[in-house]
Amino acid sequence: MSQLFLDGNSLTVENAYLAEKNRSKVSLSESAIKKMGRSRDQVEKWLASDEVIYGVTTGFGEFATVRIPHEKIKELQINLIRSHSAGTGDPLPPEIVRLIILLRANALAKGYSGIRPQVVQQFLKVFNLNLVPFIPAKGSVGSSGDLVQLAHLVLALMGEGKFFVEGKLVSAKKILREHRLTPLNLTAKEGLALVNGTQMMGAFAVHCTFEAVQLAKIFDITGALSVEALRGTDVAFDERIHKLRPYKGQQTSARNVRRLLSKSEIRKSHLHNDPRVQDAYSLRCMPQVHGAVRDTIEFCQRQVSVEINSATDNPLIFAEDGVHLEGGNFHGEPLALACDYLAIGLSEFANISERRIERMVNGQLSGLPKFLSEDGGLNSGMMIAQYTAASLVSENKMLSHPASVDSIPTSANQEDHNSMGSIAAQKCFQVLENVWRVAAIELLVSCQAIDFSRNIGGNGKALKCGAGTEAVYQLVRRKIKHLGRDRVLHKDIEQSLDLLKSGEVIQVAEKAVGRLE
Repeated sequence: MSQLFLDGNSLTVENAYLAEKNRSKVSLSESAIKKMGRSRDQVEKWLASDEVIYGVTTGFGEFATVRIPHEKIKELQINLIRSHSAGTGDPLPPEIVRLIILLRANALAKGYSGIRPQVVQQFLKVFNLNLVPFIPAKGSVGSSGDLVQLAHLVLALMGEGKFFVEGKLVSAKKILREHRLTPLNLTAKEGLALVNGTQMMGAFAVHCTFEAVQLAKIFDITGALSVEALRGTDVAFDERIHKLRPYKGQQTSARNVRRLLSKSEIRKSHLHNDPRVQDAYSLRCMPQVHGAVRDTIEFCQRQVSVEINSATDNPLIFAEDGVHLEGGNFHGEPLALACDYLAIGLSEFANISERRIERMVNGQLSGLPKFLSEDGGLNSGMMIAQYTAASLVSENKMLSHPASVDSIPTSANQEDHNSMGSIAAQKCFQVLENVWRVAAIELLVSCQAIDFSRNIGGNGKALKCGAGTEAVYQLVRRKIKHLGRDRVLHKDIEQSLDLLKSGEVIQVAEKAVGRLE
């Protein structure tokens, strides 16, 4: 099992995603423990001198003017967690909860939060044991951090919340006792340090940007399969075209598709006798559309990479200067805009994919049997697969309206501009899941269409696809049989989705043509 050390500065989107997925063991680095210790020592000095510090010796939000007696400081932190555990709605997905734990620990590891190292080590024990606290999804406005969700996380570690065990909610006190974990006993600054952060937004953003990178390769693959199925031309992917509009994503997508289609017998079969001069936009403009989404993903991943290595609570403790500074690093605007942008970009992957699906099932456009059925009328073939894709695409259009253009004041107008990044992040996650399913449908439909197109112009011999597309086509056919007669397509779509999410499709394509970009 791999080991990951957190220092607050070097965590990557890939490392975070894979640490959660692969259940890596995570620890604090020695440098992080030292920095956190110095920060905590400074807080203790201020407490001894009765320094006025927001959220430590004062109340929170509009109560910042209320001084808290020294003997009530611990109670203040516990009250903060209990009062802020005000979430509602369905629980967050387990993978998101685990990413929240990891990301919050990394932010605290920077050493600017004044929290004891052993508190963060307790977080990581929960992560390493694969324990999943109950955290309701709704309640954050994404600007004082994800206060509600982080409070529910801390509540569980205090022994007052709940954990999920085999899909059932179990008392946190019971789970902590079973695993010999001591409930958190918060002291000055620690409750505030634990809940003031953007880690729910960040967790969704890590998940979505990592999987978006995989989808960029996948849609080049499924798009190339659709070109084969529709007996399209490879001229539109010529390197010379894309050098004249040198967007990085566009050039990458065109290069991927060229390699996937290389040596295609289907293409050669109609190279000189095809009356069509050029293909429809959903084929011809694939690099331009896929490429623009790729560039969007790259921008969003840069934003997320900065965020997950940032100190996002308030106040921040600068032990080297002996000062505490009140600011607003908890504001979620950078992630709100990135998640909205990513949702829009991912929706475009699905939009153009659905148009390719429609062309394949539409006999008037494809020249193939209607709805890719050998016995149309008695059998409906892939008719309703396209319906499902259209439904997902339509839902994404609604979900892609940006949440970040909204704001609503909270805390008696002290917090008078909120990012709504939590909503943007959760919408992006929904869009991502819909886009995965559209990709699965295109994979399924394109292979069904290739079953027909590979027998056109082959003089009785089944023609092969390109180097990469043939490898993927053969993989799909080993797992999912040709649709000769109607059957329950839900099962086929789910199998196709499993193939994509397992990474097998990318693996076989890359084995055939080398690493896709």
